[in-house]
Order: sequence, then structure tokens, then C-alpha cells
Amino acid sequence: MKIHSKLFMVAMLVLSLGGCATHAPMPAVESVNLKKFMGDWYVIANIPTFIERQAYNAVEHYELDSDGNIPTTFTFNKGGFDGPLKTYTPKGFIKDKTSNALWRMQFIWPFKADYRIVYLSDDYSQVIIGRKARDYVWLMARTPQISDADYQALVQKTEGLGYNLDKLRKVPQQSLDDR
Repeated sequence: MKIHSKLFMVAMLVLSLGGCATHAPMPAVESVNLKKFMGDWYVIANIPTFIERQAYNAVEHYELDSDGNIPTTFTFNKGGFDGPLKTYTPKGFIKDKTSNALWRMQFIWPFKADYRIVYLSDDYSQVIIGRKARDYVWLMARTPQISDADYQALVQKTEGLGYNLDKLRKVPQQSLDDR
């Protein structure tokens, strides 16, 4: 019982501190075609969570289930290209069904984290996933590598959203032929 109380207190503290930040509202794209969005997204760069700090070959895979939720598989090699394969299976929940751009991502029940599609290329080849708190961000693409010009454009968009680029980490990705 005490563990649940402590978890609740920590969650309330985090939520209350998150409300103290003074940023412009975090935008989201106007509309996401969920069927087109599903599939593999290679993490090109991020402000990593603690589990992603040593990630190589990081890939998010999304599937749309019959309930409209999004079972997700996040895989990466820890510490190097030959490092142990790590797999996490959070679940996405669409918060705004009009745009499909605002989600909640659940890694541990009952907590759901803010997850928003803040940039999406017209051809669904590149995306930026952000959070209202501007603590984490993911720059992803349908391929493990993108051009330097495309990378710089994504970084500029990320900076324009109010993120601290000093924390941005380029995720090492092997080409598909080298895996």
C-alpha cells in the first residue's frame, strides 16, 4: 500500500512541476492519416529518455488495432551495433481523434505520457514527435539514414519548437544492408 501512495505522490509532483514551465503551447500537425503513419520509423536523433541513452539502430514500430489504439514496439541495440537487443512494448492511445496528432503513450500502467506529432512531411517519410514539457523529442524517418540537408531541416524545426539542442543526440543507425 505504501508503494502505491509513494508512486501517486511522485506522479502528482511531476505533473505539478510540469505545469510551471512557461513555453508557448506545443503545436501539433493538423491531421494524421493513421493508416499511412503505421509501420517502422527509424530514430534519427532524439533527446533521449534514460532507456535510450545508449541506443543504436533504434526503431519504433506502430500498428493500429481494431479498438483504434496503437500497440508499439520499440527496439534498439544497447551500447553498440552488436549490443544486446532491447525491446519495449508501450501502447499508444489517440487523445484527439479529430487530428490524430495528440496521443498518450503508456509504458507502465496506469501512467500515460504526452506524445504529439509536431511535424510530419507530406509524404510521411519524416516526423518529429514532441512533448508539451519539451523534455524529450524524437526525429524519425522511414529509412535509417537521411541526407544532411534533411537532418539539418529537422533540427531547425526542433529548435523552433523551443527545444534545447545541447541535449539532442544523433542515434547511430546502420544501413539495412549492414544489419
